[in-house]
Amino acid sequence: MNRRSDFPILNQKVHGKPLVYFDNAATTQKPRLVLDAMNQYYEHTNANVHRGVHALAEAATEAYEQAHRTVAKFISAPGMESIIFTRGTTESLNLLSYSLRDRLKKGDEIVLTRLEHHSNLIPWQQAAKATGATLKFLELTPTGELDISALDKVITDKTKIVTTTHVSNVLGTVVPVKQIADRAHQIGATMIVDAAQSVPHLPISVKKLGADFLAFSGHKMYGPTGIGVLFGTKDALTALLPFLFGGEMVHEVSYETSTWNRLPWKFEAGTPPIAEGVGLAAAIEYLAKLGMDKIAQHEHKITKACYDSLKTMDKITVLGPEERGSLVSFTVDGAHAHDVAALCDQVGVAVRAGHHCAMPLHLHLGIPASTRASFGVYSQETELPVLYDALEKAVRLFS
Repeated sequence: MNRRSDFPILNQKVHGKPLVYFDNAATTQKPRLVLDAMNQYYEHTNANVHRGVHALAEAATEAYEQAHRTVAKFISAPGMESIIFTRGTTESLNLLSYSLRDRLKKGDEIVLTRLEHHSNLIPWQQAAKATGATLKFLELTPTGELDISALDKVITDKTKIVTTTHVSNVLGTVVPVKQIADRAHQIGATMIVDAAQSVPHLPISVKKLGADFLAFSGHKMYGPTGIGVLFGTKDALTALLPFLFGGEMVHEVSYETSTWNRLPWKFEAGTPPIAEGVGLAAAIEYLAKLGMDKIAQHEHKITKACYDSLKTMDKITVLGPEERGSLVSFTVDGAHAHDVAALCDQVGVAVRAGHHCAMPLHLHLGIPASTRASFGVYSQETELPVLYDALEKAVRLFS
């Protein structure tokens, strides 16, 4: 699978070297057809949705609603009413944190894992602070996998919400979501999944995962920034209070009271991300045409090659288990992650450095930061030696 020609931005040099883009866990590049779809919308269809009866408004409404249907099909959701467009995974999870607070009281428990991104940790810290609920965590094994042996002890009759990443953005750990969801539902808890690092890389079925809610971002799956998705089952969304209020999400309004629109518009207040929805639908159609099984196989091959090679290099420590998502994080003895990333940049390799919005996990691992290489549909195994050369230079300079 070689899709570099589909992505205009990759046809450039950085510091005189061909661009090797290994920062896909942070954001992915956009194929020409996504850019064309958004330009086409702005040039020929641009109008606000739902309220207008003129031709442009009707065309924009159809395109926007079709985007919801496209997303629903992609994750095997039952229909467009289960798909809420947000600004991204972060807003989706914040929406849940605010709207589920009325179900929490002092003594209740919210269960997370040690793997969580700040976007799936801080909102629940705030919910616990506001309600008196308690945070509990599923721990990690020494190899960076989730310790499922303690599942029944951690998730108890006091647990009201269980929320977990599907794939860790630091360790690459693939979480057994279905097993956790089954335990959560056994005691009547709500199951929430942060799928930002899995939906772009793996075939996803919300039904098979057992998620009541699932969140992901458009910009990490070759779509535009500024749009994300919150999936919810019909029953879960119907019972949920709105997060934002104003136009579009109302059914009837008087000076004294208001009632809410039907799903999914109940949760999409104001002018929505129409062009971004069109772009996201185009990105999903691109991925569907390539085939998520083939994408997973392609990325797994590159990830394994990177993991295996880095494991053999002196002074480099690879973080996380052998079986992983499409990323490899590591440290170089004596070198700060930012210095390593800067050396990689000098030879045209874009990697991420820092705590990757998972500061507590890095503290848990006893390291201040790590460097991360993450892969996508256009990544090639032949690009890896450029990364290795940069890391060997880092070892020579800093170790």
